Amino acid sequence: MSPRPAKRAHATLASNRVRRTFAESAATLIAVFARELDSIERMARLVSATVARGRTVFLCGNGGSAAEAQHLAAELVGRFVRDRGALPAIALNADGSVITAVGNDYGFERVFARQVEALGRRGDLLVAMTTSGRSPNILEAVRAARARGLTVIGMTGQGGAAFARRCDAALVVPSRETARIQEVHLLVGHILCERAEDVARARGTSDAAPRGGRRARKRRG
Repeated sequence: MSPRPAKRAHATLASNRVRRTFAESAATLIAVFARELDSIERMARLVSATVARGRTVFLCGNGGSAAEAQHLAAELVGRFVRDRGALPAIALNADGSVITAVGNDYGFERVFARQVEALGRRGDLLVAMTTSGRSPNILEAVRAARARGLTVIGMTGQGGAAFARRCDAALVVPSRETARIQEVHLLVGHILCERAEDVARARGTSDAAPRGGRRARKRRG
């Protein structure tokens, strides 16, 4: 018995949606490749310089960007692809006690800035992610970083041009779709982690395998 017309139509619609999503994602990546390579290279150089000095990389974001901040911090503290020395990186959205205490006492817009004021030092780097470019707590974090002499890298979307101008280097994804923007942010974040790892290995920090493990390429979970 052949499928009912309604089921066939539903399957076709679902398939078209998948194709459209892949096409949109690919088109966004191609646009970034065409327009933003110089910006990405500047970002990579700033991350590399921070790592070479042995300074700390701070990251922050909200929602999906918060998850990406934690993801990238984990790649730096642990490893991205190859064994090497641990790199100092902190996701400022990861400590629930700090977030709720500062949010309760000073307001949610201060949850990242307060941590930058407490932990940030001249020569450190802040990676600030906001798909809209208008998140008040991200803007406050950038102000605090500037005041303390941190370098600032921004990742945003098409509406975040003003935010990008506040940063030493920034990626502006030419899209207003949050999902497409975050997909590119993660890819570029991985590029930054790879460059940081290259610097760490060049400094001779990869001679020994981590305690309790063997030297190997990263195993993805």
